[in-house]
Parts: sequence; structure tokens; C-alpha cells
Amino acid sequence: MTTLLNDDIVQQIKEVFAGLHDSVEILFFGSEKNCPYCGDTQQLVEELATLSDKITVTNYDLQADADLATHYSVDKAPGLVIAAREGDQITDFGVRLAGIPSGHEFGSLIQDILIVSKRDSGLAGPSREMLRDLNEPVTLQVFVTPTCPYCPQAVVLAHQMALESPMVQAEMVEATEFPDLSNRHNVSGVPHTVVNHGKGHLVGAVPEANLLAVIQRAVSA
Repeated sequence: MTTLLNDDIVQQIKEVFAGLHDSVEILFFGSEKNCPYCGDTQQLVEELATLSDKITVTNYDLQADADLATHYSVDKAPGLVIAAREGDQITDFGVRLAGIPSGHEFGSLIQDILIVSKRDSGLAGPSREMLRDLNEPVTLQVFVTPTCPYCPQAVVLAHQMALESPMVQAEMVEATEFPDLSNRHNVSGVPHTVVNHGKGHLVGAVPEANLLAVIQRAVSA
């Protein structure tokens, strides 16, 4: 089988992964139904797992493992959950990717692994305080395309917020793989962040404070 990661990329990733702190579990959800990118996505994360003993991958099927998919709020394939592992214990921080993380989004996947491994969002103090005060669930969906150079910034910020607060779940959505969902939210440019299924919208890669302001308006709507 042909590998997806060439030798130069493998060496670069090994150097990055040398800084991993704690173990990371990647849960892959595939499907045999209408999922042209499932095979490549599964292969991609499995290749990444060979580059560090702190990364493991477990494969599931969206239909056959429907209860587990529901538990992790995964309803798209390919779907990835980037979680923490401590022995046999898996801790879900709400970090999700829907669609293959290719192009610029490959960088988002690497950053997700790093922040989950550190168990630290890296957000500024005021952002942490605001997220700690959340008292109702927040769902962030960041619509992206692989050719968008600004999208990883928006994706990683949403995932940082998920890591910081158990009330936040954040999902990268590859817009062209899920056109019906993109159309539902009138996604015409990326990155496009949708808060609480349409109660808030934000287009572009923005500072923490801007996204927090949209979240605050959405939860008070």
C-alpha cells in the first residue's frame, strides 16, 4: 500500500511529536455508505500513530457502532475524535473533525494532537474565565476547505475552546464533503464558524475575543 506521508513530512512530524506530553487517542469513525474519503482518512491517522508511541487509533463504523457514535456526537464520516488517554481511560474534550483533514487542515490535525497531549488550551486568561462561566452547552462548527490558508487558525481556536470548557464541543467540517450542511448554514466563504446550529455566525479567522463575543450573544439569544 502506498503511504500518504512522504519521508520529508514524516521526519518533520517526528520532530514535532517529540514534544508530545501525554497520550492521545484518535477515534476514527468510517462508513461503507457514500464515504469516498474514509479510507484515506483512516490511513492518514494510522500513519501518524506510527510516528509516536503516545498516539493510538481505534477504528469504528458509524452504523455498526451507532451507540458509540451517538455517545461522541459523531454523525458524519469520516469523523475523528481527538481525545486524551490515561491507561484505559479516554477523556473526551469535544475536539472533532468531520471530513478528511487534507491540505492546510492537516496542520489543524497536528495542532489538535499537540494541544490535547498538553491538556492545556493555551488560551488567554480572560478567555479561560469566560469559558469557565458557561452554564449551557455550546456547539461550534468551523466550515473549511483544504485550500484555505486561514482556516486552521479558526479550527484550532474552536478546538482550544472545547479543550478549555466541558460545555463546548467544536467540530471542523470540510465544507465540500458535506454540501447539504454547508448550504443549510449559507456557507459561501471559509472559514465560517457556526455557533449553536445557526444562532451565531462568524466568517474569517479572528482573535479569541471576537469568537467569544459571538458565543456570548448566541447563548443569550
